[in-house]
Amino acid sequence: MVQNTALRIAGTSDVTAPMVVCNEEHRFMVAEQLRAVGIHPAAVILEPIGRNTGPAVAIAALHAQNAGADPILLILPADHVIADVEGFRAAVRQVAPHAEAGRLITFGIVPTAPETGYGYIKAGAPLDESSVCAVDRFVEKPDAATAQRYLDSGDYYWNSGMFMFRASAFLAELERLAPAMLSACQQALTAGRADLDFLWLSRSAFTACPKDSIDYAVMEKTDHAVVMPLAVGWNDVGSWSALWDVGERDADGNISRGDVISVDTRDSYVDATSRLVATVGVEHLVVVETSDAVLVATKDRVQEVKAVVDQLKASRRPEGRNHRKVYRPWGCYDSIDLDERFQVKRITVTPGASLSAQMHHHRAEHWVVVRGTARVTRGEEVFLLTENQSTYIPVGVRHRLENPGKIPLEMVEVQSGSYLGEDDIVRYDDAYGREKGEA
Repeated sequence: MVQNTALRIAGTSDVTAPMVVCNEEHRFMVAEQLRAVGIHPAAVILEPIGRNTGPAVAIAALHAQNAGADPILLILPADHVIADVEGFRAAVRQVAPHAEAGRLITFGIVPTAPETGYGYIKAGAPLDESSVCAVDRFVEKPDAATAQRYLDSGDYYWNSGMFMFRASAFLAELERLAPAMLSACQQALTAGRADLDFLWLSRSAFTACPKDSIDYAVMEKTDHAVVMPLAVGWNDVGSWSALWDVGERDADGNISRGDVISVDTRDSYVDATSRLVATVGVEHLVVVETSDAVLVATKDRVQEVKAVVDQLKASRRPEGRNHRKVYRPWGCYDSIDLDERFQVKRITVTPGASLSAQMHHHRAEHWVVVRGTARVTRGEEVFLLTENQSTYIPVGVRHRLENPGKIPLEMVEVQSGSYLGEDDIVRYDDAYGREKGEA
């Protein structure tokens, strides 16, 4: 989704490299996703805690002005699909003069059904011969009967969560309507720190920021809001069933990804990431298999997965906090197996990258190279390992792993010891600007 959103605007005239605002825990995943499609972001701004879309947009607008410019911002969530990309780009170009004039544009999706899962925007009078209209009001998710009335009237659009405005125009309204939010965001940005490709917001300042959406904070209260209707095959991919809605189905109405065998299965979405998934005699299901867990739900109740997440958090299960595969600035690792006093990881280091020089108090490590070449620093020793070679790192010994080659380095790491947490790291130096104990 991140890749598709970035590529959707890439190559559009007068559009600069994207700025990404995300949670700090997602920083390496986002960076890797963009790198994989050849996009170098203008900035990746890291939130220490979620504060909804209002502060996120405020931070982006403030940062965009730091160089003395006052650009027009196109605000795009990453979790949506647009089938007609050229139609979307044309709409952005069409509405640009309104943004230049100081208006705050929201993109309203022309509804195709009486959808109860979306908020709506009621359009007012048209501004000119174009399709752009004043915003009469925003309305909450309706019941089925109300949604049907909205659809029949032709005056209502789905709220897409996409916006366009000049940075100064949005910040002026934010200062008028939510000054505490603006002040906290200014402090969080000013007290933040740069770390290579990342900009870390101040944790204390951003945590104190009011939590609110851009709709509630500004768009529903401003007198400058206008709506641009869009009919571009948009879908808010807010659930697994939404992928079934927008995907290409087979003759039985199924969408299958990965290693899937379906027998007498209809109208289902089956996603297999790491192993074979077989279905027999089922219909209207969403089945998602990952290395972390397996989800099975009927399509009409798949959004209730939030209740599962709540239970995971309440019971403090690791599945609610961590993924098996974790991205780092040097590559990634996959926790293959874990039990008391040992852990097995598959580690991938990108060409030219290196891990920090470090030491562990509570665990020893055994490294086995399965692909590529590793340069190993162990104490005062520096040596190379190639495929099928291994080494042992005792507890308390300073060490470093590097990939000096032209292909990814893949190795298996076996950890053993009394404590195997990721915070058992004493860093001596780090090419990525991380601090002690920071992942």
